[in-house]
This record gives sequence, C-alpha cells and structure tokens, in this order.
Amino acid sequence: MVMLVSPRRLALLAAALLAGCAAGGAPDAGSSAENGGRPPRLTASGAYLAGRFATAETDTAAAADQLNEALRLAPEEAEVLNRAFLANVLDGRPEAARLARRLPQSELAGMLLAGSDAMAGRWDRAEARLRGLPRTGAAQVLQPLLLAWSQAGAGNTDAALATLKPQIEGSRLRGLAALHAAMIADLANRPREAERLVRLALSESPEANLRMIQVAAGILARAGKEAEAGQLISALAAVSDDLSLVSAPEVRRRLLQSRAVASAVEGMAEAELALAGALRGQGAPELTLLLARLALRLRPDFTPALLIAADALADEKHPDSALALLRRVPDDDPLAAAVAMRRATLLDRLNRPDEAIAALRGLQQAYPQSLQPPARLGDLLRGRERYSEAAEAYAAALARVQRPGAEHWSLFYARGIALERAGDWTRAEADFQRALQLAPEQPYVLNYLGYTWVEHGTNLAEARRMLERAAELRPQDGNIADSLGWALFKLGDLPAATRWMEKAVELESRNSVINDHLGDVYWATGRRIEAQYQWRRALTLEPEPGEAPKIAAKLRDGLPATARP
Repeated sequence: MVMLVSPRRLALLAAALLAGCAAGGAPDAGSSAENGGRPPRLTASGAYLAGRFATAETDTAAAADQLNEALRLAPEEAEVLNRAFLANVLDGRPEAARLARRLPQSELAGMLLAGSDAMAGRWDRAEARLRGLPRTGAAQVLQPLLLAWSQAGAGNTDAALATLKPQIEGSRLRGLAALHAAMIADLANRPREAERLVRLALSESPEANLRMIQVAAGILARAGKEAEAGQLISALAAVSDDLSLVSAPEVRRRLLQSRAVASAVEGMAEAELALAGALRGQGAPELTLLLARLALRLRPDFTPALLIAADALADEKHPDSALALLRRVPDDDPLAAAVAMRRATLLDRLNRPDEAIAALRGLQQAYPQSLQPPARLGDLLRGRERYSEAAEAYAAALARVQRPGAEHWSLFYARGIALERAGDWTRAEADFQRALQLAPEQPYVLNYLGYTWVEHGTNLAEARRMLERAAELRPQDGNIADSLGWALFKLGDLPAATRWMEKAVELESRNSVINDHLGDVYWATGRRIEAQYQWRRALTLEPEPGEAPKIAAKLRDGLPATARP
C-alpha cells in the first residue's frame, strides 16, 4: 500500500513498536545452591535462548515452539511472555490472542485484540480498545485508520469519515487516509464521495502500487469511469514486472467487478497491510511480517498480505516458508499469475529448477502476450548456466515485442550475455549493439560489450571510450572499474591501469577476477611480491571453474609473456 512518510520516520515507528513488545534480558536460571544443586530454570533459559536465536534467524516455527516452552517453564517472566507473544504472531498462531490478554501495555497486543473484537462484531469494544492505544510507534499511523474502520463496522459511516478528515486535511499521511476514507465510502455505497476521495489519494501518492491501483480502479469503475479504471490496471506493468500479468483482460475484468474491501474487518486488514508494505521497503523484515500476520489473522485469504509476508520470509532466506504461504493463494485469485511467478523464483532458490521451469512454461502458454514468463525463464536458465536454452527463452520474449523501444534494452542485453556464454559471439555482439541503440547510455551494456571487445583484442579504442563512459555513469561500480583497468592494461597504459585496478579492488575486495587482474597488472609493472599476494588472494575467493589452475600457474611461473601488453 502507499505510505507517504519518510524512511527515517518509519524506522522510528518500527523501533518503537518492537521496543513496546519486547525488552529485557533472559530469564534468571537461578543458582544450583539455592535449589538443592539442581537449576530448576535452566531448561527455561535454554528454551528462551534457543527461541531468541530462532527469532533472529526468522525461523518463526522454531521460535514459537521454543519460546512457548520457555513460557510454560517460566510463566511469570515478563520478557519471556513478550517474546513468546511476538513469536506466536510472527508464526501466525492462535495462541497469540491468549498471550495478548496478558500484555495490556503492548500496542501490538491491543491492535490484535481489537481485531478479535471486530471479527466477533463487538465494534464498541474494538473502538474503545483502539482509543486506548498509546499514540506512539505504529499506532501513530494505524490508530486513526483502525478507529475509522471500527466505526464503519458499527454502521457509523459519517463518524468514520469524520475521524479521517483531520488526517486528510492536514497530515503528511493524507494520501493513505484519503484512500481508506474512499474505501469506507465505497463500502457504504456512496460512489461519488468514494470517487472524490480516491482521486485525492492518487494525487497525493508519489507512485502508485498494486493495492492502491486495485482499490482505485474498482471505485472508479463503480462510479461509471470504466475506461479510466482500465487504464489504471494497464499501468500496473510499470509498477512491477510480475504485475504485468495482472493487466491481462480476464484478470482486469475480475479486478474491476469485485470490491477490494468487502467488510470493515477487511478494511482493518488493509490498514495493517499498508504499514507492512511501507516497512518492507525500509529494511524492517520482522515488523513487516508482524503486521502482515495481523492482517492475515483478520483476513486469512488476503493475497496481498500473503505476498508481503512471503517476500519478508524470502528476504530473510526462508524460501521454503515463503513458498508454503503462497500455496494458500487459490488458482482463481486475480493475482494468481503474479503469485505463480514468485513461486517459480522460490522453487529455483530451493534448487527445484524443473518445477520452476514447468511453472514458467505454463505461464508462458497461459499469457501469450506477456513478456515476463519467457523473460523470467531466460533469467532462470542463464543463472543455471544453460545458456543456449536461456537464449531461446529470451528470443521467445522478444518475439512478443511488436516494436522494440528503450524499455526493451534489457532483453537484448540478457540474450546477448546468454549467446556470448554459449559461444555465439557474432549474434551476441549484434544484441549488445541493438541494446545500445535502444539505450545508448546504459552503463552495463557499455561495460559488457567494451570488456568483451578488449578480451577479443578488437575495437580497443572504441572499447576504451565506452568503458570510460560507463565508469563516469557508475563511479562506484567495481566491476566497471575492473573492465576499464583491464582495457588500459591491454592497451599498455600501465599507470592508468594500476589506478583503476586498485580502485576496483577497493570497491569489490572479495571478487576473485578483480584480484587476479590486479595481480597481472602488478607483475607487469615489476611489483612481483604484490602480484603474488593478489593471486593468492584470488585463489581464496572462489574463482570461476577453470580459473584456479591458471592462477596457480602464475604463482609458480609468473605472468606469461603472451599475457603482457
């Protein structure tokens, strides 16, 4: 969801929310002398520490198991209670509600219990609980939204809109508040008011995202603006490659015919998802997952929340848990194709390439106009060093482009890399040059083509110009600095080559190729001891297959005369 708030402010909100949920030290294990030589709480401490470690690793199931056990053994320890509550929320367990009742000062617990009241139709109690939340941390953002939805759930639409009016008129979050006010008006069958508010939300948003467009398109369609709504859905391709599939005609129709929010409880889930989405972009995976779990508790089939939760788990290197979440999305969901793309990526990360390839080929057949399934297939195959197959997949994607434009340079570039690695330099070179025609200042194309020309010993002057331009465009890119330094080395400009290669190693100190290149430059300039040091270092940095014997030979015999400029 859209969030008009600074990254620093989000970081402070995130810190405040976590601080309010868990603070303190490990439970006291007690002394063996005081307990007859037996430490009665040692097991509790061990379970607590294991749970903390699992939490740090985002292993949510293990964290909840261990911290629940620690709480059973040390039920009066406030820190264990706090941590167990967090762990149960993170793992989506129903025990979280029971533990929340023991945490009257926790705003996260308060939001969870307000959600329980809402699901039970106890709107007065939900409103009272929300009014009692401290206006710190995440409540600064969520309390007005959740309060308005609780009033809408009680049938008080005017009161709900009045609650959001100050945020719409004077808050830095006016776009978010206007969007939720629009959903409340839409749910109350006030199409003109909903249209006015959603237009305000769109005008206040620096960039639209999936959920905002989905909500806005539905509201505009119900207000009789079907053409404009369709244009919004078509614009999803610019938001994310995966979302280009959502603009397919049959998916567009389903998006426009259904309400994004069908009840006030779902509206509360929207509010929690809004902050989750904003925090994910600020590098707060634990809080992102916490808020996504709160949203899923209110709305278990909420696909956008499942996507954000899965992304947070994948970011923390738990692709198996992310994949399990995405299995909950039904095949007839409007976002099913975008979810299938995510699944394919996760299957590849889990080293299940055959399943990932099959999924992408299925999408390629199901969406014959979309570039993304064959392009993503090409990326997967290239990552697996199946270069000829990757080139074929990229060709299939390019076949779907009627008139290549600047936005398609990356497809030619990717196919060029696959062809070059497959040994077809003639066709690869043509693709790189075509990519440069479409995007003349693209530094990565300039770098790849210039470097490869240097390796082939052709067009050296032009290669140098291209690499110098790439370095100007990306001055902190170690790989580009390495390419320029290597070209200068091949051209015999050893002083300049040394400067650039040393800069490259500063920028990419753990790159085997760059350290190896610096060793060659040092040897050619007579700095033999330093050259041997760089070659030894290159051998420790996982050199590419076949390169280790070459580096070892240089350590033994020095740089061959044929390799010197």
